[in-house]
Formats: sequence, C-alpha cells, structure tokens
Amino acid sequence: MSDTIINHYINGQVVETEPAQRQDVFNPASGKVSGQVALASPADVESAVAAAQAAFPAWADTPPLRRARVMFRFLELLNAHKDDLARAITLEHGKVFTDAQGEVARGIDIVEFACGIPQLLKGDYTEQVSTGIDNWTMRQPLGVVAGVTPFNFPVMVPMWMFPVAIAAGNTFILKPSPLDPSASLLMADLLKQAGLPDGVFNVVQGDKDSVEALLDHPDVKALSFVGSTPIANLIYERGARNGKRVQALGGAKNHMVVMPDANLDKAVDALIGAAYGSAGERCMAISVAVLVGDVADKIMPHLAERTQALKVKNGLELDAEMGPIVTAQAHQRITGYIEKGIQEGAELLVDGRNFDSSVTGDGNAEGFWMGGTLFDNVTPEMTIYREEIFGPVLVCVRVPDVATAIQLINDHEFGNGVSCFTESGSVAREFGRRIQVGMVGINVPIPVPMAWHGFGGWKRSLFGDTHAYGEEGVRFYTKQKSIMQRWSDSIDAGAEFVMPTAK
Repeated sequence: MSDTIINHYINGQVVETEPAQRQDVFNPASGKVSGQVALASPADVESAVAAAQAAFPAWADTPPLRRARVMFRFLELLNAHKDDLARAITLEHGKVFTDAQGEVARGIDIVEFACGIPQLLKGDYTEQVSTGIDNWTMRQPLGVVAGVTPFNFPVMVPMWMFPVAIAAGNTFILKPSPLDPSASLLMADLLKQAGLPDGVFNVVQGDKDSVEALLDHPDVKALSFVGSTPIANLIYERGARNGKRVQALGGAKNHMVVMPDANLDKAVDALIGAAYGSAGERCMAISVAVLVGDVADKIMPHLAERTQALKVKNGLELDAEMGPIVTAQAHQRITGYIEKGIQEGAELLVDGRNFDSSVTGDGNAEGFWMGGTLFDNVTPEMTIYREEIFGPVLVCVRVPDVATAIQLINDHEFGNGVSCFTESGSVAREFGRRIQVGMVGINVPIPVPMAWHGFGGWKRSLFGDTHAYGEEGVRFYTKQKSIMQRWSDSIDAGAEFVMPTAK
C-alpha cells in the first residue's frame, strides 16, 4: 500500500486527518492501491465553510480587475503544469494521457473566460427612466458556494465551476470524487501560488456525508453538482428545500444518428472515438448509434472491426486509445449490463468481457481492464438502451427514417447530447429544430460547448434553471441588484399614494 495521503485543503493549507477517516485510492491500470483519501467529518466541513465565510467580505470587495489578475496568474501556472495535472488524472482515473491533456485544456478554456470577469459583471444603465430618475443594475456575489464533482473529469468539471465563481467574488468549497482526488490539491496549490487569498478556495475530500453537510449548511448559498440523475435529483430537491440555489447536471443516453447520405468512414471514426474514448465514462459519450435506412448493413462490419481493434492499454502509453475502467465495482456494473443485453435479445457482435489483459503490458493484468462492446438490433424496450451504462458499450438501433429517429430520441428520459451525421442541409436544420436535447452536434459527435457558451442538457439531464459556465454560469454565481436614484431638486412636494409610473 502506498503511503500517499490525499487530505483536505482549508484556509490555504493542507489539513491532515485521522487514519480512521480515509478510503483507498486505486490505480485502475494495476488494480493496486496508490494512496488513501481523507473522508471529511462534519467538523471538517464546518471548518471549510467558516474559512470561506471569513474570507468572503474582503474578496467580494476586491475590484473585479484585481480578481481577474489572480485568474491570469493561475492561467499561466496551469499552462506550465498542465501535463502534471494530466498525469494525475491518468494515474487515478485511467483515461489515456492524451485524453487527460484534452480535459485539462478544456478546463483552461474556462479560466480564460473567467479572466474577462470585469466585462462579464457589467450591469445596464438607463438615464431618465422617469423625470429626474436614473436606473441601473449590478451583479454581486452570493457568498460561500460549493461544487460537487464526478470522477470522470477531476480537473475539467471543477473548472466549470470555481474559476467563474471565484472571479465573480464568491468563496468556494470543492468536494471532488474520492476515486481520483489528487488533482484537486494540485489546483489548490496553483491557486495559492497565483496569489489567491487563503480561504477563498477550499477542498473538502469525502463521500456522500460531506455532500449532505454542504447541502444542509446555512452559510452555503449555492451548490453545483455533476453526476448521475438519481443523485442529481435528490441534491436539487434537498438543496432547494434548504433555500439554496442549485444547479445539478445528471445522466445521459446520447444518440448519434447516421443518415444514408453521411460519409460512412467519418461516421465510423466518430462513433468509435465518441463511444470508447475515456472507456465510455463521459456524460457526453455516444452510447447509442441510430442507423437510418440501409446504413446499418453498410456500417456494422466496419464498426465491429474497429471495436475489436481498439488499442486498450495503460493510459501512459502514447499510442493507447482506451484505458481501464475506473474501479472494480464499475467493471462489475458494466459486465452486468452486457449480460442483461444478451438476456433481453440484443445481438452481441463484440464482447468486451473477452479482452485479454496481458496485452496491456507487464504488471497490468490485475487492473480493471475491459475491451469495447458492440450490440446490434437493440430495441427501445431493452435495459441497455434505456439506462446509462457509463462504460465502453455501444448499442445500435435501426430505424426506417429520420422522423422515427427524432421521435426515438425525444421519447427518451435523458436529453443531454445528441449528434446527427448527414450531408443534407435540410435534414440538419430540421434535426436541430425538432430534437429535444440540450446540446446538438451536426457532424460533431461530442458537441461540448466552448467556454463562453455554457454546458447543459434538457429533461432529466439537468435540474435547475441555468447551464454550467459561460454567461449562464456568471448569472448562477451572482445576484442582480437594481438601483433607482433621484435627487431632491427633482422631487415634487407632497406625498404620493399611487403606484409610481414614468413621468
């Protein structure tokens, strides 16, 4: 067992914990324990909230330009240490190093966006809304806010939250996944080096008890969550009952429609990368291929061949295309879904359970290894179609036309991401207009919006009123104040007993 302990970060310093409050952290490639992560007690959460609450008044009163300068220094440090962050991701999550580099890069995009906070916080001003009266709005920070983030993006998803929240003048508490927690402390150290005052950014490691403590704490004004739909729903409801502003991003079952006129070679490339990249452990992974008309008979042999040929290796190998599954428990869950698909009558073309782990390299055979799995002739009633598997399993559904494809997707409970591969402008236009999904790609398999647009799905993929990051993220982490002003020279004598109107 490794002696590495991943602790909390509170008020500008690492806080050590007692051995009884720790959980093993694994390297998925070897299956061995790489360290232990602290599990916060209620007292730890209280300490983090107290530190954030104490730091808030001075930080909120700091001019936005000075807050932006801290973000600029943080940005510079991130670019200098991005490979360190990527390596930490690969060692604890298992995704391939190049994919981890991409994750860090997308997080850096949000920091770049947050550097523009002086412009983003500008309000509106109207002169002479009524005789002698001017009216303007401003956006002010909420106070102490928190983020609860998943294992699949231990750098990018926290950066969806804290750069915007902090730049807007809030103080922040991050509760990362206990499966891959090391990156959280690396980011905390870089923020301190950038000159962020102590207490503005804190990390509370832990499990669901930590989340519940944050949800119930009266001084935590808002909480952002990314995870599965059942938990997102519970968090949204509990936070709302406690009077918090809550943004909870849930699960997904992302479809990719392949039209008969699509470039099939590019469609195959897109499906393979989007289904099996990061071992399918992405909320934006394509897990359903919707094959229209005669496309299925043309594309299935190529999909099967490419699935079998996936380079599944230790993520630190530069030619790796897919790494291991994050935990043994996740491996067992995915295996159960594959068996369920067989029992319900889906046609199993490639079975990832048969993967030979000896090809991953010396010392890796005990890791949580699995190959890509491919099903054909899946129907909407099957469990592997309805439920989020969150693993390297691609299911293929055959439909006669695009109208049936759109109806199929719109009938699903999730509405996170979707893609359509076609060369027809009219099909693309109608698909974009008719589909009931929050993020849509036309010949783009994973349509994750850029930093200034904002991320979020529809239906049971999002609980709350705003999407993550972008201008909606600024609105989530701030509250609007409207000010009307006039001076005594313009005030008529005498009391007014009617509703004020413009004069």
